[in-house]
Amino acid sequence: MSRPACLFAALVLAGSAHVAVAQGVEVTPLAAPDAFSTPGRNTGLATTLWTGASGRTARTVLPLLAARPLSPAAAALARRILATGAPGPQDAGRDPALAAARANALMFQGDPRAAAAVLAHAPGLDRSSDLARAASEGALLSGDDQRACQLAGGLSIGRDEVYWLKLRTYCQAISGQAAQAQLTFDLVQAQVKDPTFTRLMAAKLAGVGDPGPASLRNGLDYALSRNLGLDLTAAKPSPAVAAALSAADPKPPVFDAAAAPADVARLAEALARNQPVRDVVIQALIDLAGSVDPKARAHGQAAALLALALSGPLTPELRGQAAAFSVPEGRAPVGRNLALESAADQRLTGEAALLSLWTCAEAGPAGPALADRVRIVRALHGVGLEAEARAFALEGLLALK
Repeated sequence: MSRPACLFAALVLAGSAHVAVAQGVEVTPLAAPDAFSTPGRNTGLATTLWTGASGRTARTVLPLLAARPLSPAAAALARRILATGAPGPQDAGRDPALAAARANALMFQGDPRAAAAVLAHAPGLDRSSDLARAASEGALLSGDDQRACQLAGGLSIGRDEVYWLKLRTYCQAISGQAAQAQLTFDLVQAQVKDPTFTRLMAAKLAGVGDPGPASLRNGLDYALSRNLGLDLTAAKPSPAVAAALSAADPKPPVFDAAAAPADVARLAEALARNQPVRDVVIQALIDLAGSVDPKARAHGQAAALLALALSGPLTPELRGQAAAFSVPEGRAPVGRNLALESAADQRLTGEAALLSLWTCAEAGPAGPALADRVRIVRALHGVGLEAEARAFALEGLLALK
C-alpha cells in the first residue's frame, strides 16, 4: 500500500474511533427493569397502583405477607395487589430482595402461578440469593425439579447458605451423585438442626427404612416427600403448597351471609349480593345500636360503623350518632392509622392496601379488630377497592358474636 493510501486509512480509522468514542459518550445505559412491572395475572388494577407508595412501607410489609397467615379477605387483597403489573413503590422496583418478597408473598398467600409468572422475567437470578430461592421454591412447587437444580447450580453468591446446601443435597441425590449428596448433607447437619429435613433426606440417601410422614412446609419438603412416594394427603400443607396441590387459580373469598347474626342480616345480604347499602338499612342499624340489650347494642354499633365506612361523606346527624358509639380502639398504632388516612385522602391505592395489610398481618387469620377493620374498609372504599372493602365488612359481620 502506498504512503498516501496508508495515511488515508489511518485517518479513516482514527475518525471511526473518534465517532465510536463520541457515540459511546452519548449512549445512555438502559435502566434495570422494574421488578414490579411484570404481572402475575390480570387483576384489573391500573399501572398507577404503586404511584406515591412508600418504599419503606413496602420493605416492611411484603416480608410479613410472605410469612404470616391472613384472614380470607386480607389474603385476597394481598394476592390482587401483588399480582398486578405496575412500576413499584418509591425506590423499591429495582430491589432484588423486595422482588423476592413479592414472589414469596404470592406463594405464601396461595397464588404460586402468579409468583412463577413474576419470577420468569426477574433479572439477576444468579446474583441474588433471595430471588433465586423464590424461583427455586416456585419450581419445586410446580414439580420442575430440574429448573430448581439449575438455579442452585448457577447461583454466584450465597451458595453456602443452609437453604442452598439442602437443595444441593436433594439435587445431587436425585441425579445419582450419592457420595457428593452425603458430603453436602453432612454440611447441612453441621450448620442447622432440622429434624424433618434430616428424617426425609436420610431416608432418601439410605434408600431403605421408614422416612415417616410427608412434610409440606415448603417447596423443598414437598419435592422430597413427593420423590419418596409419601402420602401427601396425610400432611397439613402450608398455603403455598396447598395452592400448588390444588393446581387451580385462587378464587375470591366466599362468605355465607346467612351465617351472620340475624339482627345484622340485611346488611350482610346487601354486601354479599353487591347491592347498595341503603339509608334505611343504616338507620335500622343505628337504631339497633341504641338498644338496651348489650349484645344487640354491640352488633348494631359494629354493623353501623362498617356500613358508614362504605358510604359517602357523613351528614352532621350521622357524625353525631357515630361519635357516640362506644366501640373500643383497635390495635394498630396511631402513626399507621394516620398514614392510612393520609393515603386514602390522596387516593394512593397501593399504599392504602399495604398499610391495611400490615395491620392484618399483625392480627393473624382471625382478622383485624373491629376499629381497625372499620378504618380499613373506609380506606379501601376511598381508593376504589370496593370489592375488597365489602369483603372486609362482610367478614367482620360474620365474626360478630
